[in-house]
Amino acid sequence: MTYGEELKEKLFKKRVNGWFKISDELKKEIFEYSERYMEFLNNSKTEREIVKSSVEIAKANGFKDINEVENLSVGDKVYYINKEKSMYLAVIGEDKLENGLNIIGSHADSPRLDLKPNPLYEDQELVYFKTHYYGGIKKYQWTTIPLSIHGVIVKGNGEKVEVRIGEDDKDPIFTVTDLLPHLAKEQENLKLKEAIKGEDLNLLIGSMPFDEEIPERVKLNILAILNKKYGIVEEDLASAELELVPAYKARTQGFDESMVAGYGQDDKVSVYTSLTAMMELNNIKRTAVCIIADKEEIGSVGNTGMESHAFDTFVTYLLNKTGENRVNLLEKVFCNSKMLSADVDACLDPIYANVSDRLNAAYMGYGVGINKYTGSGGKYEASDANAEYLAEVRKIFDDNNIKYQITELGKVDVGGGGTIAYILANKGIDVIDCGIPILCMHSPYEVASKYDIYSAYQAYKAFWNA
Repeated sequence: MTYGEELKEKLFKKRVNGWFKISDELKKEIFEYSERYMEFLNNSKTEREIVKSSVEIAKANGFKDINEVENLSVGDKVYYINKEKSMYLAVIGEDKLENGLNIIGSHADSPRLDLKPNPLYEDQELVYFKTHYYGGIKKYQWTTIPLSIHGVIVKGNGEKVEVRIGEDDKDPIFTVTDLLPHLAKEQENLKLKEAIKGEDLNLLIGSMPFDEEIPERVKLNILAILNKKYGIVEEDLASAELELVPAYKARTQGFDESMVAGYGQDDKVSVYTSLTAMMELNNIKRTAVCIIADKEEIGSVGNTGMESHAFDTFVTYLLNKTGENRVNLLEKVFCNSKMLSADVDACLDPIYANVSDRLNAAYMGYGVGINKYTGSGGKYEASDANAEYLAEVRKIFDDNNIKYQITELGKVDVGGGGTIAYILANKGIDVIDCGIPILCMHSPYEVASKYDIYSAYQAYKAFWNA
């Protein structure tokens, strides 16, 4: 090797695909982990289902509801459920909480279609549910695909009915219709964003009339079916939270079986990897906290989103039950805390490479991505992590042989996005975005690398154990 080659080996940044020269044993472990992840995806398509599945996993690993625990000691494991749609978990470490927490935060909600408060109508003896889309979607992607209905209906008497229909092979599915190409000349001349209107994303749910010559007899037949199955009347739909999600199952993708295709991997992949990493924590120095938030896709608003004070309440519970709490201590805890905002990143797609800066893009199979800032334009609405903290995270990953890449969300001025990072940074917490690259983000069927999924799980565990 020449001196120049030696110097290049020493100084240049190395980027190597994680699958390269991987052992058979590790490959088997990655594939088995991905099987469990896909099962989680298939059982947990909404935020309520995510919380329900996460509670089952937590309880099976010795976690207790914090409301049922009077005092907390080193090694104790607790969780807190907020309105059945967000959740926080903690493992108590050796250090006092006032010295700071190690936090990993993800979100359970994903883009979808929601039913309107008054959704049901009949037109030309076809019956539809009217919808209002949730989060950033490309509306044309949601027509003519199989959709399932998930959620709850709360009757006037307060009784709650759970709905999950369209997932079992014996269930009916539902679709949003689209215009046939023979008559779509005008539609095809419109801009992509305008070709399908949000107000036209209506779900076709029935066409069979009630056996009597009366107005709206198809609607009557549908209501009769719903009343028989769920005991509801039309007015009960006003107090329902029903979400329409793709009925597709998460599957292995590719001849080499190296990828996972599935709905809602933004950000359920971060939920699963951080949750399963926490289940393996023992004898940690700093208290570990896992956030599973709601409403990130629409700005983290509401009492289940990160903008609420629910997380502050959880940390206050921890302080009270460890016997540490005193005036203004919560603020000190936050200022001494460190966080990974576990949210996915845009993966470079060579078909659409013109929107990415290849030097700073996230690549599939190259490990978890560390994103110093998101935002848009001139870093607007970004949480720009300090260099000292980025170096600290790098060292943790390097010391634990975690494969990672430093990334940015697309070219400057092309677009942008955000996570919950800035909300926690506003509390004084050191925070940086850290998640895996995803192809087809926000589509009904997103794609991720099994290697990257496993690297996130390893990265989160290393962060908490540091």
